Amino acid sequence: MSPPALPLEPGSTIGILGGGQLGRMLALAAARLGFDVVVLEQKADSPAGRAACRLIVADYGDEAALAQLAGLTNLVTYEFENVPSASVAWLAAHGVEVAPGSRALAVAQDRFEEKTFLNANGAPTVAFAKADTAQEAADAVAQIGAPALMKTRREGYDGKGQRWVEHAAGAVSAFEALGGVPVIVEAAASFVRELSVIAARGRDGATAIYPLAENHHENGILRRSIAPAHADAALNDQAERIAARVLAGLDYVGVIGIELFEMERGQLLVNEIAPRVHNTGHWTEDGCEVDQFEQHIRAVAGWPLGPTRAIARVEMVNLLGEEAEAWAKFAAEPETRLHLYGKRGSRPGRKMGHINRVRPL
Repeated sequence: MSPPALPLEPGSTIGILGGGQLGRMLALAAARLGFDVVVLEQKADSPAGRAACRLIVADYGDEAALAQLAGLTNLVTYEFENVPSASVAWLAAHGVEVAPGSRALAVAQDRFEEKTFLNANGAPTVAFAKADTAQEAADAVAQIGAPALMKTRREGYDGKGQRWVEHAAGAVSAFEALGGVPVIVEAAASFVRELSVIAARGRDGATAIYPLAENHHENGILRRSIAPAHADAALNDQAERIAARVLAGLDYVGVIGIELFEMERGQLLVNEIAPRVHNTGHWTEDGCEVDQFEQHIRAVAGWPLGPTRAIARVEMVNLLGEEAEAWAKFAAEPETRLHLYGKRGSRPGRKMGHINRVRPL
């Protein structure tokens, strides 16, 4: 395939790898801009699949399905970072434009590579060490100091794939409980609060950075975000510098989520990055002139980036499990905007939707 003519004209088709709620909101944003969307997803009934003009049901590594996706689309993006890197490499090898690129995916899929990249690009993190064996895990905890957080290097989200090691003697059992797979051991962060910044970079290198959000987690799952966060100019400038360094270091195209710790003296440390639209950016749907989903489509399609100015103060609350069944109550609240994902069946902790409670700045 020849590279697509950029910027993509309305009426072009964008492929999305992944059929979850982020893919659904990307598909809806693309439709508003006049694009068609084809989703490649493993399940026949998925939130994004029902919002797309076409759905390909197959494993992400199915080369016949990837070839079909390539033939139907002008370019491809993805909704989550655990898409197999081999699938992105296959598309790229066959002339398909994929954004964000494979470099971002490779960095984000391995927590050790991620933190190594961040430190090399002037984005500070907590101290960390890698371990491939139980003995190396014990040595890493001894080096970092307990308490320490042990995480699998690959996969894991919403608090999965990680364990606190309260004492050095517990390192081996923690390693075994995580499956005996390669891990990263991270120093505990005595942070004041958790923040995040959503940022975008276009194909021309232009950047657009949203105001900071303050985030609150429960059981490893994001519960709510408040944005714009109360922050002085120095803190905002620090977040923008970090975002700019990450975007440039990855030669990034699209929207990225960067999770941050604010330390006691005002220093920001990067917790992790997500090369995609992000849960902590859902507030932008009702709080900004151009939300993160439209911004991502603009970026990958080669369009000018939109403004990121906040037009309202928003409290975003994730609706987990049966909480989404109170949709009628939320719909009746004048200050509340309801976003449901169309998932079939709820279970405890499953993200079924979110609400944005909107107030004047």
